[in-house]
Amino acid sequence: MKTTKNWKYSCIAGTLILLSVAGCKTPGLAEKNANTKVPEQYTAVQDTVNSGKMSWKTYFKDANLQALIDEALKNNQELNITMQEIEISKNEIKARKGEYLPFVNAKAGAAVDKKARYTNIGAMEATTEISPGEEMPEPLNDFNLGLYANWELDIWKKLRNAKKSAVSRYLSSVEGKNFMVTNLVSEIANSYYELLALDNQLEIVNQNIAIQSNALEIVKWQKDAARTTELAVKKFEAEVFKTKSLQFDIQQQIVETENRINFLVGRFPQPVERNSGTFTESLPNVVHTGLPSDLLANRPDIKQAEYELAATKLDVKSAKARFYPSVGISAGIGYQAFNPEYLFKPKSLLYSLAGDLMAPLINRNAIKASYNTANAKQIQAAYNYEQTILKAYIEVSNQVSKISNLEKSYALRSQQVEALNNSVNISNDLFRSARADYMEVLLTQRDALESKFDLVETKMQQLNAMVNIYRALGGGWQ
Repeated sequence: MKTTKNWKYSCIAGTLILLSVAGCKTPGLAEKNANTKVPEQYTAVQDTVNSGKMSWKTYFKDANLQALIDEALKNNQELNITMQEIEISKNEIKARKGEYLPFVNAKAGAAVDKKARYTNIGAMEATTEISPGEEMPEPLNDFNLGLYANWELDIWKKLRNAKKSAVSRYLSSVEGKNFMVTNLVSEIANSYYELLALDNQLEIVNQNIAIQSNALEIVKWQKDAARTTELAVKKFEAEVFKTKSLQFDIQQQIVETENRINFLVGRFPQPVERNSGTFTESLPNVVHTGLPSDLLANRPDIKQAEYELAATKLDVKSAKARFYPSVGISAGIGYQAFNPEYLFKPKSLLYSLAGDLMAPLINRNAIKASYNTANAKQIQAAYNYEQTILKAYIEVSNQVSKISNLEKSYALRSQQVEALNNSVNISNDLFRSARADYMEVLLTQRDALESKFDLVETKMQQLNAMVNIYRALGGGWQ
């Protein structure tokens, strides 16, 4: 008898050892660590102050623009959708946390059982000699009330790592929201400055229409005086019509730009309040880029990629733990009786306690596939983290160069506009005295109009570059 008992224990111990050995065989891990090194500075001069850390209310001084951004942060639908994604991620943390805690359920039930006479149990009940009054009730009722618990011991931290992964993804979703805020602020600012530029271009067109109309009247007077021909009159009329048609093109662009802003703000089409007169006088902010290493802490998309990388590494650990044996405990306590009168009697008490050890032995392909997938996603996230850092650095570098070049370009275009404005006056005077033909006047006016448009466009690009480098530095979400 003792030999039989020892043999049973030996079998159980052998089975446990087999489960443990089988569970510990896992595929190799090709982990990749992201390279987060960046150059020490953007330009030859090192700048330790970072404009990206400024609040958008401090960076953008236009009160009308501030009001638009403030309203958009409350009403933008896409931003509000993202806020719900954060709530979903928060609930995922609670769900993962609940998985490694014991599950305790209360159960109450009632049932009735009537065995058929011509079955093995029915036949045995019928042939068993029982004293009168002690017969088993027929049909047999069953009442029960109790608590039942199940708990998987997280000895390999499979469930805890899954919870930590959910936390990282929650933090990633928060940074994703911050990155959306950064883009929303910059998109509204860029559209706002574009709107101011269009207003100024429309004003230039109106001024040019007045100049061309005045020149047309001079040509008509000269034709009446036989100093020019009908061809010159028609050329000047065509130029006036062309400029007037340009006026309506710009008006349409203004409507579309206003509605783009209205969409971002989350409201139906309406005029956008603005002061267009300050556009040509406004100077872009002096931007400080700080150190490239600041990007890792200030850019929401970089922090988002970092948290996603941390989550995928934890996913690998959770997937690896599935190869190991899992230990489960189940327990229950309660009362059970065939008559409610006996339900809470001491003899109706029942309880159970059981433990089990389970590990995959054969056909572990699904677990291997999940593990390899988690491993591949971790490597993918590392590359994405590196790419995000590289993209951020290049964006800042491009905008630094753009700001410098646009400043020089604007100075030269201003001189060009001044020269062409003088040439328009000169050409008109020469035309009145018959020392210049009408084509010279037309071409000079056309060049002057284009140069003014180009100057406004360059000013808009300067302001856009000021916005874009603020976004590239990670500004706008604070």
